[in-house]
Amino acid sequence: MRFSFWPAPSQPYQDVLELAQHVEKTGWDGIWYADHFMPNAPDTTTPHQEAWTTLSALGAVVPRLRIGTLVIGNTYRHPAVLAKMAATLDHITHGRVVLGIGSGWQENEHHQYGIPFYTVAERLKRLDEACQIIKSLFTHTTTDFDGKYYQLQHASLEPKPLQHPLPLLIGGGGEQVTLKITAKYADEWNVWGDVSRLRQKMEVLDAHCADLGRNPKEIKRTAVALLFMSEDNTFLEKMRNADMQQPAIIGTPSEVKDIIAEYEYIGVDELIVPDFTLGGRNQKMETLDTFIKDVAGR
Repeated sequence: MRFSFWPAPSQPYQDVLELAQHVEKTGWDGIWYADHFMPNAPDTTTPHQEAWTTLSALGAVVPRLRIGTLVIGNTYRHPAVLAKMAATLDHITHGRVVLGIGSGWQENEHHQYGIPFYTVAERLKRLDEACQIIKSLFTHTTTDFDGKYYQLQHASLEPKPLQHPLPLLIGGGGEQVTLKITAKYADEWNVWGDVSRLRQKMEVLDAHCADLGRNPKEIKRTAVALLFMSEDNTFLEKMRNADMQQPAIIGTPSEVKDIIAEYEYIGVDELIVPDFTLGGRNQKMETLDTFIKDVAGR
């Protein structure tokens, strides 16, 4: 099972670089970065670093970690341009890129930047076409595509990615459409979830794969959950009783280790740990080190 780290994009680049270098040195497997231009909040003035620029800088100086987007908003870039960006970064990193993509959901950054937001259905249809384009550009000498939303004429992409294939990760848990798109195109899949939610979503994904005649084992499953790990039982009980907007892993290092074993048992290939709940720099480093040593066993 892989264990990867997700730093909040509101941090200065130098802090993200130091964290990336630290988790690489201590045995983590990857680093992921969100593709957002601003917070999803009334006050959008909190600084946010742009994802591809940040990952390109990290990829050039952090030599081992897998590097991926969690996830690119498809509405922000033409899929052919995105494929070119990913292939270039794959060369910079000597073949360590995962292209994580989703339909796009954060409305305020669309409106502020004048990017059409479309309906949910339209965004998902665009995602479906985008996945077709990206995979074709990665593997074919030229691509012709005459879709409803995108058109390519004898389009080339050179150099090709170093990886064959460069993994395409699709993020999201929508059972009727997003997981069907995942079943059609994804090499990897990501969703926020605890064990019970993941088990349910994985059953739906497997059913879509069966309908399409695809082996579900071809799709690596990755999960995200907030982490609250401490030896302070009063703090842990408070977190367990809190109204969480996102799934969370809560417990002592020993309890967290047992929870992670449940993730692995149901078939999760990679757990991605965001730093949103890990406190300041020193506390964050300490928690990351405890996790990778005492929970992951590195």
